[in-house]
Amino acid sequence: SHSSRSHAIFTLILEQRVVRDAASLTADVPELPPGEEEYITSKFHFVDLAGSERLKKTKAEGERLKEGININSGLLALGNVISALGDDSRMRQGQHVPYRDSKLTRMLQDSLGGNSRTLMIACVSPVESNMEESKSSLQYANRARNIKNTPVINRDPNSHLIAQLRKEVASLRLLLRQHGIYTTTSTSTTPSADASNNHVGVGK
Repeated sequence: SHSSRSHAIFTLILEQRVVRDAASLTADVPELPPGEEEYITSKFHFVDLAGSERLKKTKAEGERLKEGININSGLLALGNVISALGDDSRMRQGQHVPYRDSKLTRMLQDSLGGNSRTLMIACVSPVESNMEESKSSLQYANRARNIKNTPVINRDPNSHLIAQLRKEVASLRLLLRQHGIYTTTSTSTTPSADASNNHVGVGK
């Protein structure tokens, strides 16, 4: 039989098209004109970390030994990143976070220290012989709790900008009407003596 022990990452990307109306507006959502739409993008990383191995305990050899070494190496690199991100004094000084020490930490860079929320579930064993591994897992998870991110919604900047510009145009049109000036939606660019083709006129 062939072993396939390793870390596993499943990534899911969601793109959402939202049409806002007056009833759905909240304080954290910029106001959009009625019927205007925006695009929101989300990314989920589901990560299954392989458990660390004490080689003296498992007495692994050959390929299984190499797998255990690779697993422990990835967990060590991830632990170093978590420790760096959870150290407030280190982050304030802008010190280097070793994301590139392994493929695992490089792939999870956005999830750990980026615009994201991170949830870690630690699996421990009640068996006395696994006490050291359980203790290590709990310490690992406790360090992850010290990471503080402030995520914001990933909005498409183009759709948001267009919505803001359209809102500004609507406000300007309303202001012009209040001063007795009307506007039309004609797209003609050639001068004409016909008043119906004029873009701006004075109301009676």
